[in-house]
Amino acid sequence: MTKAAPKALRGRTVFRCGECGASAPKWGGRCTSCGAWNTLVEELDVPMGNQPGQGAVRPAEPAVPIGEVSLDSWEARSTGDAEVDRVLGGGLVPGSVTVLGGEPGIGKSTLLLQLLASMAGRGVRTLLVSGEESLQQVRLRAERLGALPAELWLAATTMLPEVLGHLDDVAPAVVVIDSIQTMVDPQLSSAPGSVAQVRECAHSLVRVAKDRGISVILVGHVTKEGSLAGPRVLEHIVDTVLSFDGDRHHALRLLRAVKHRFGATGELGLFEMVEEGLVGVADPSTRFLGDRRGGVAGSLVTCAMEGARPLLVETQALVTETNMAMPRRSAQGVDAGRLALLLAVLDQHARIRLSMCDVFASAAGGVRLTEPAADLAVALAIASASAGAPIDATTIAVGEIGLGGEIRSVAHIARRLQEAARLGFTTAVVPASIADAPSGMRLVRVGDIDAAVRALKIPVITRKARTNSGGGAGGGGGGGRTGNGPGGGDESFYSAPWGRSGATSSRGDNYDEFADAAEREDF
Repeated sequence: MTKAAPKALRGRTVFRCGECGASAPKWGGRCTSCGAWNTLVEELDVPMGNQPGQGAVRPAEPAVPIGEVSLDSWEARSTGDAEVDRVLGGGLVPGSVTVLGGEPGIGKSTLLLQLLASMAGRGVRTLLVSGEESLQQVRLRAERLGALPAELWLAATTMLPEVLGHLDDVAPAVVVIDSIQTMVDPQLSSAPGSVAQVRECAHSLVRVAKDRGISVILVGHVTKEGSLAGPRVLEHIVDTVLSFDGDRHHALRLLRAVKHRFGATGELGLFEMVEEGLVGVADPSTRFLGDRRGGVAGSLVTCAMEGARPLLVETQALVTETNMAMPRRSAQGVDAGRLALLLAVLDQHARIRLSMCDVFASAAGGVRLTEPAADLAVALAIASASAGAPIDATTIAVGEIGLGGEIRSVAHIARRLQEAARLGFTTAVVPASIADAPSGMRLVRVGDIDAAVRALKIPVITRKARTNSGGGAGGGGGGGRTGNGPGGGDESFYSAPWGRSGATSSRGDNYDEFADAAEREDF
């Protein structure tokens, strides 16, 4: 009598606490073990069996010295797009898994369809699995882009087993899943896009990619804060995380690598959205400065570094007086916290008082300036806008500003200045430690922000402080900002903010030494 074959071990779903690891048969708002709130996440619990005394097993592949590992079939494969290859360090590595995140409508599906069509046109079999669009919708977009090669295969499904079946049937070299949040593992009872579904589907696709040497690209949704939606483990298990963003009101799109196991993460790919799709921008500096107007107050160019690529970007500022109790501080393309720091440094170390003014700062062209090398340009643009004094259009400023007002050097300063010289800039305001200048460029070396404002001959306007009707609590010269008290003037000045009169200019020959002494006193 033959024994019946043992039943396959079936999994069940449990809810596991992300803090302490305790499991529960159903979801609850609070973990009964550690007391943490909203930490229970659905998981598929598959029993491992209870074979007593089970020891070590022989691995499928033996360990080998690192020098003997073959890399013949794991070289990066070019995508056919120079900008994407720049970010990926040469192309897609077989067996790699990449996540591409970006806001809805930014152009993720268009970019990936172009990449698949380009690779399929060179004989590489590719597969696009769409969980959000029908086959007809994808075909219409492909016709608009002129992307109908024979080796580009399409499938429309959201079921993970069907996706794995398509991989068996088509045997592609590159696969795009659009998107991972729409994939469903039928063994889990949770809804598509849940933490458990995204994690388990991603794990399955990663295993398939490593086993078969398939390059897999997963399209990921983002939250309103801009981070990748879903569990954090999604970013850990994949090899590359790409961010595709840009301003909806501009045609420019930026591709960055947030994580990349096969190369650097500092490179930047730039695209322009046109009717024919996304087109790479070969010379971004010329693109950013193409519509710039000279002779406008509050405008100054800086050079940002994105990886090994220098980008000339115009920084703009607008300063207007306001009667609001809380003046506005608006930053677009510039870090808001950095803007507040620069305003404080200008007030403290350059005597440019803007506490009664609205200040708007932006980076033109939809670029985001995240490195401190743009500090000097932003600060000088604000000073120019405050005084209404334009800065020469052939001047560039590069440098970091410290809390003490000092100008600090930044990395790759030579590359930045060479790029500026290539586009016709003749003057550069730089930190005092910079020694050499490119041919045809004059360096203006400054040690602090006050020296930089003086070097560009930007006048500092003395603005009158807001008056109020507080009586004579201050009296005499200490009337403060109450303008109607006995001995208090009708108005006080920023250069003498405690009610002392006589300061009609902020610096230079007309600057009142009495007001300067008043600012140094401890009131």
